[in-house]
Formats: sequence, structure tokens, C-alpha cells
Amino acid sequence: MKNVIGARLKNIRTQHEMSQVELAAALEVEHDVKLDRSDISEIERGQRGVKDFELDAFAKVLDVTPAWLLRGGEEEGNARAL
Repeated sequence: MKNVIGARLKNIRTQHEMSQVELAAALEVEHDVKLDRSDISEIERGQRGVKDFELDAFAKVLDVTPAWLLRGGEEEGNARAL
């Protein structure tokens, strides 16, 4: 296991009705983070690590906190508590 955010990332991405391709595009356009669909797939399966700036960009695009992606919380998916 290379990361702990994979399952939560997939869960919140699907709640937002985003494909992996759409998420990759949003990361690049909004935050200049270049990941492709296969990178996101590997992250969601726990096979690829996540850099701190990637974690931050995922959180911003998916409207959750980085802490929620790392540890979860009481309300799955409604975790924007800044």
C-alpha cells in the first residue's frame, strides 16, 4: 500500500460524478498539476503515492480538506471544514 487516500479519493470523485479523465483535467487547468487517468487509477488503488501538492490540489478540486482525504471524518464527502 503506497497511500491512504485512494478509497476516499474514489468515493468523493464519484460523488462529484467526475471521471478520472475529468479529474485529471481539472487538476491541470485549475492547479497546474499534471496527472493522467492512469496516475489517478493507481492512486485510487493504493499503488501510487501522493505528493503534498497533489493532495492539496485533489482537496481543492473535490471541495474537501486534505485532512479528510488522509483520515476521513464523520460525514463522508461533506468534510470541508476550514
